[in-house]
Amino acid sequence: MAKYGEGDKRWIVTERADGTNVHNWHWAERDCLDWSRSLLSSLLSDVTILDGEDGVSIRTKTVDKVDGEAYVNVRKGKVIPGYELSISVSFEAEARSEASGAVPLIRLFGSVDVPYLADENAAEDPEVRVVIRDDDGPIAQRIKDAFIAKGKPMILEKIKCYVQAMSNGGPAKDELEVKKTPSAAVKPQVGTAVSRKGLIAVPTSEVTVYNTGKKHKNEKEGFRTIKMTERFGCRARDLYCILMDENRWKGFTNSNTRISKEIDGHFSLFDGSVVGVNEELQEGKLIVQKWRFSSWADGIYSMVRIEFDEPEPGVTIVKLTQTGVPEEDRYGNSTVIENTERGWRNLIFHKIRALFGFGI
Repeated sequence: MAKYGEGDKRWIVTERADGTNVHNWHWAERDCLDWSRSLLSSLLSDVTILDGEDGVSIRTKTVDKVDGEAYVNVRKGKVIPGYELSISVSFEAEARSEASGAVPLIRLFGSVDVPYLADENAAEDPEVRVVIRDDDGPIAQRIKDAFIAKGKPMILEKIKCYVQAMSNGGPAKDELEVKKTPSAAVKPQVGTAVSRKGLIAVPTSEVTVYNTGKKHKNEKEGFRTIKMTERFGCRARDLYCILMDENRWKGFTNSNTRISKEIDGHFSLFDGSVVGVNEELQEGKLIVQKWRFSSWADGIYSMVRIEFDEPEPGVTIVKLTQTGVPEEDRYGNSTVIENTERGWRNLIFHKIRALFGFGI
C-alpha cells in the first residue's frame, strides 16, 4: 500500500514526451470553415440555371458569403460534423420577350441566400431565398419564379454534396483513411475505392482505384508512379474539353490558369503551382503532358498520360498514369506522392463532378 498522500507510480498517468493522439482516441477537432468556403464556392459558382428557356437566362456568379462555423470532431475514427452556416450566392439574369429577339429586355442582378444550414437539420432541405435587387416589377417576379422552379432544386442538390462531404469527415477524411488497412479478403465493389491507405467510400457513380507509390521496373530510385481509374457520367469529348479549357479550369479551381490546346504548347495551373507542356493530344481520347510542381527540384518533370474510354454513351472511364513523380520536393518534404494523388482526386476530378454534375 502506498502511504497517504503518495501515489503508486504504477497507477499514475503522466504526460508522455512523445505523446500523440494515437488513432484519435481522444477528441480531435478540425476547423472546417475555410475548407467549407472553398468547397461551397466550387459547387455554387458559375452554375447555369436557365439558358434561354421561355426567354429567361439565369447564371450564378460567385459565393459572396459563407459565415458561421464549421468543424469536424473525430474520436477513434468516428466522425461528428458540426456546422451552422449562412450562405449568399450572387446571380445575374436576363429576360427577353418574344418580340425582342436576341436583345435583352432587361438584365437584373440578385442573390440566392441560405440563411441557416446546420448539422442538426442535415436530413432536411434548408430554406432558400431568392432576392432580386433594385426591382420588384413583373419581370423581376418572372425571374424570381423561374429561379425558384428550376434553380432551387439545383442549389439544394449542390448543398447536399457539401453535407455529405462533411459527414464523411470533410478535410479530416484523408487523416481517417490513412488509419484504415484493407482486409486481404475484401474486394472492391461499385461505390468503394481502394488505395494504399485502405478502403474509402466514394459515390456509387464513381469507381476509383489508386496504386500510388508503385515503382516501375525501369524507374529511377527516388521516383514513383501514380495510377488512377475514374468513372464519369458524361461523354468523353466533354470531359476532354473541360481538361483542356482554361476558363473551365478557372471555374472549378478558383485559380489563375493558362492552357494551350496545341502540341508543344505550355500550361500553368493553380496560380502557377503546376506547369508543363503538351506532348500528345487526341480529342476525346488522349492527353499526354510533361507535368511538374513548381516546388520540385529544377528540371524534374513527370509524364502524365490520361486515356479516355466511352464504353457506352454518357459513361466515360478515365485512366490516369503519372510516371516519374519524385518522392521529395526541393525542400525535402516527403509528401509529394500523397499530395499529388490527393490533388488529382480532390482538386480536379472531384470538383469537376461537383461543378458540372458528372456523377454527383
